[in-house]
Amino acid sequence: MKNLRSHLRLTFALSLTVLLMQCQRPEEPVRPALLLPKEKMASLLINLHIAEAQVEASRLAPDSARAMFNQLRRDLFWRYETTDSAFYQSYRYYAVHDKDLDKIYGDVIDSLSVRETKLGEKK
Repeated sequence: MKNLRSHLRLTFALSLTVLLMQCQRPEEPVRPALLLPKEKMASLLINLHIAEAQVEASRLAPDSARAMFNQLRRDLFWRYETTDSAFYQSYRYYAVHDKDLDKIYGDVIDSLSVRETKLGEKK
């Protein structure tokens, strides 16, 4: 009888664990209405990383650097005719689809590497 109770407790504990793990699995995200195409997303990310590097190189005080980056980011979103909301929703969507995000960041890294090489050649 004791053996049966401990077996039932163990079965219950395992079932509860599996159930809780299933509850925490991320659901397949709904495709955002304003999903940025992968090419546009990569181009925007390239320019955001360049803006971030410009701000870091400026050696401004943290508050001024944050304000400068926020302005550069707003300008980029305006230039790309998108919103920060559409960008972040697209980023989350691609992040869940990790192969898509890997492809996007592969393009970003390749482009930034080429730019860095060209900049090094000029010096």
